[in-house]
This record gives sequence, C-alpha cells and structure tokens, in this order.
Amino acid sequence: MQAWLRISLLLCTFGFFREMRPSEPFVVEYLTGPDRNITSEELNREIYPFGTYSVLIQLVIVFLITDILRYKAIIIVSALSGIVLFGILLWTRTVWELLIGQVFYGTFMASEVAYYTYIYAKVEKSRYQIVSGHTRSAILCGKFLGGVLAQVLVSTDTLDYRELHYISFGSQILSLAVAVALPSVSQSIYFYKSTNDGDDSSGGTVAVVGGGDDDNKDKRESIEGAAAVDQQSSTKSTVSLENGSNENHNNKIMDRSDSSLNNNDVQPKFSWKNASRLLLQHTVSAYTNPTVLKWSIWWALATCGQLQVISYAQILWKEIDENHESYYNGAVEATVTLLGAVGAMTAGMLNAVHRSQWILTIGSVLMGAFMIISAVTNILWVAYAMYVMFGILYFFVITIASAIVARNLSDDSFGLIFGINTLIALILQTILTLVVVTDAGLGLLPRDQYIVYGSYFVVLAIIFVAVVIVEQILKCTKRSKDLDVKSIQ
Repeated sequence: MQAWLRISLLLCTFGFFREMRPSEPFVVEYLTGPDRNITSEELNREIYPFGTYSVLIQLVIVFLITDILRYKAIIIVSALSGIVLFGILLWTRTVWELLIGQVFYGTFMASEVAYYTYIYAKVEKSRYQIVSGHTRSAILCGKFLGGVLAQVLVSTDTLDYRELHYISFGSQILSLAVAVALPSVSQSIYFYKSTNDGDDSSGGTVAVVGGGDDDNKDKRESIEGAAAVDQQSSTKSTVSLENGSNENHNNKIMDRSDSSLNNNDVQPKFSWKNASRLLLQHTVSAYTNPTVLKWSIWWALATCGQLQVISYAQILWKEIDENHESYYNGAVEATVTLLGAVGAMTAGMLNAVHRSQWILTIGSVLMGAFMIISAVTNILWVAYAMYVMFGILYFFVITIASAIVARNLSDDSFGLIFGINTLIALILQTILTLVVVTDAGLGLLPRDQYIVYGSYFVVLAIIFVAVVIVEQILKCTKRSKDLDVKSIQ
C-alpha cells in the first residue's frame, strides 16, 4: 500500500471513531434521567452555556498552536479529551463535575482542527482532493452510524441511555490508539515551511489555508458542497473552520509544477515573521473585497444561529414531549446528517450565482419559520420535521455562500478566511447565549429561545433584502449615468 494512502486511511479511521458517538442524540435524556437527575433548567442555564464559552476560548488557542505543534500532538489531545469527557459523563454525579466536563468538551471540539490539517502536511499536493474526500467521508460515516446505532439500540431496549455512553467511551479509546499510530509531521503548512515554500509570498499556503485560481471556479463550487457537510458533523462548533481549507487547497496546487511538490530534502524552518506577514497579507486582501466582506458577514451570522439551534434542540424536544421520552432523536440526527450532505452537494453543483442573494434571503426566512413553528408546536414529530428541514436548508444555502466567498478570494486564503468567519460566529454565539439563555441576560425558556432564533433568521433575511435593493438601485443609477454620458458623447 502506498504511503499516502496508508496515512489517509489511518487518519480517517481516527475520524470515524471520533465521530461515532451514539450517546449524543440522547444526552439530554440521559442527563435529566434517573442516572444523573440534572434538571433541564440547569442544562439550559448553566452547563450548556459554559460549554459554549469553553469551545470559543480553546478554539482561539488551538487555532494558533496546531501548526506550531505540527498536528499529531493536538490529535492525541483530542482523543484524550474525548476519553476524559465521556468518563466524566459516566462516573460523576454533580453539576460542578459536569462543568469540568464541559472544559474537556471545549478541548475535544476545538482540537478537531488538527484532524483536517494534518493530512495536508503528510501527502503530496496532487493528492489533496482525494484525501479531502476521505476525511469528509469518515466524519460523515461515523456521525451517521452513531445516530443509527443509537436509535436501533434504544428502540429495541438493548441498551439504555447510560450504556450508550460506554460505546462512545470505547470509541474514543480506539481513536486514541489510532492517533498514537499516526506518523509524526516534520514540515507543517504554516510555521514550519521548507525554504522553498517560505520564499513563496503570494501563493504559499498558510495555516488552515487553501486557495484556487479562476480557472478552477466551477470545480471549487462542487467541492464546496461537501465542505459544508463537515460543519454539521462537528456538531456544535468547529466544523467549518477547517473545511474551507480542506476543499479548496486542491485547486491551485494542481496547476503547479511537479518540481514544487516535494521539498522533503529541505530542512523546514520555523518563522514567526513569514507567518505573520502572510496572515496579514491574506486577511487584508480578503476583507477589502466588498463581496467577500458581505458574504462573510452573512456566513458568520447564519452559522451563529445554526450553532445555537443545534445546541439546544434536545432541550426543546424534551419540553415539547415532557411526559414521554424522545425515542427517535437518533433517527432524526442520522437523517439530518444524510440529507444535509445531499443538500450541500446539490448546492455545490448548482450555478446559481446571479440568484444567490435571493436564495439566501428566502432560505433565511424559511429557516426562521421552521424554528418558530418548532417553538409553538406541541407535537414532537412536527419539531423533528422542522429540525430536519432546517438542517437541509442551512447546509444548502451556506454552501452557496461559501462558494461565492471562495470564488472572490484572490490568493491562498480560503481556509484562513473561513477560520476567521467561524471564530466570529462563535463569538456571536457566545453573546447570543449570554443575552438569551443565561440568567445574566433574558434567561428565556426553551420555547421562547427558539422564537428568538427564528426571528433572528427572519431579521437576517430582511437585512439582505435591503442590501439587494440598495445594490439594484446603485446599479440602475450607474447604468443611467453611463447612458447619459454616452448620449452626450
């Protein structure tokens, strides 16, 4: 077996076991059940918000050090944090112990960035596209199988909610064994670049950074469809930070000469100066582009809302169906994973550039409506259906937005920009959590929270309708002036 394929399969095995967590669809039922006896109020106001803060803080740290530590160490930390997290869920009883678990949850989710960037430091650039497909598929398969397995085991009374956590715990142990077996990385994408790579100031790659030229726009759009799937499979937080870089790292590199692909004989050099210069160059270049700025704002705002929706969905379902247990959470999560992937892939293959603003506007309105319906219904299956439709539509429209941003980036900065956008989304999610969920803010009940989230998406749609109208007025005004000038001439 070729070395690159062996490494890819090892990494994908890690990703599969990491995501194969059948306990997740029923974690609220477990925590509020007789095993833990935590109230929904405590989950909603104390424990889950603390997890949001933990992910944000640690994501900033991991984002900065992953490339410096050259990936493998962070991957091992990811597996270790998963083991500790599920150990705490299994063998502790108090709220403060769960809060400590949320610290490890933050580590677990934030360190996912290393999974997506490791492979690009270990294989030739000509292999980037195929290994991107491998890593996406592994995450999707693990997430989907976890949901299906959870539903089958619960529906057949084979395992209870607590026993599902033993499977998740064991899966994390297996992921640790695979992580330790991964080869070490001598040359990273960002800080430890070979001398030849370091000389490339305009086309070189940056940490979690990828790119593509104009000749590959159509290819990039199709790749973007799969990029959005990774965001869901990372559940509540980080998924999308890395995705953009993974998918779009492929395009420009296919056009480079074979002589630039292998620099293994050149000693990698650590350089803060080159890293800082490239970061500043690519950030300024991207956000001074009005199109990139506009769609990045929408991307961050929409992602913030989506993260909040999926974070508190089980608590809402618990309130809707308070007299019975929510038996079909696993099937719902598996369905969202599968159909969300289809929606993202479909959007990636569409050529809807000229209609994109209206698609995203209508999509925002519908997503808002789905959440408001979920908030007011007393029928759990209606809330399930709204959640599935929300997921499908979100991954459809976010893929279109991603493709537009990618097409308008002029250098190798795709992953960097999407990383910054995701970080902004998490900051906004933290603010939304403080204002809507916690006692320091409004302290709303789950149903009221989802009315706020639904209204949030509707307001987002209104803002973009206004933007579209203003842009059309400006275009008409400019066209009229141009005609006047031509008539005078």
